[in-house]
Parts: sequence; C-alpha cells; structure tokens
Amino acid sequence: MAVRLNEDQEIVKKIQEGLKRKDGYCPCKLPMIPENKCMCQEFREQIADSDFEGYCHCRLYYKSKD
Repeated sequence: MAVRLNEDQEIVKKIQEGLKRKDGYCPCKLPMIPENKCMCQEFREQIADSDFEGYCHCRLYYKSKD
C-alpha cells in the first residue's frame, strides 16, 4: 500500500491553499470538526481497507494497492 499526493500540481496547490485558509480542515467539507482535519477520517478509513484504491474526497491524496 502506498499513499501519495495527487500528481496534478494545480489540484495539490489549490487544496493546500484551502487547508491553510481552514486551519488544516478539509476545504471540501463544511463542518470544521476533528473528523474533517486533513487527512480526514473518511480517507483514513478508506486506506485501512486493503481493497480500496483511489483518491480521497478532495483529491489531494491517492492510495494505490502496490
């Protein structure tokens, strides 16, 4: 299993700017609650699943099976 940043640097830049504005909370999710602090609980649960491969909700991170 490997988790990496999205290869599209424009997406990474925009999401990182949003994270700065929201004090580290996912810019794609409205509630500023602990579950939405980057790396969000939703993606942590997804990467714990050995069958999951794909992007987190905001597309900042990608988890591959290799």
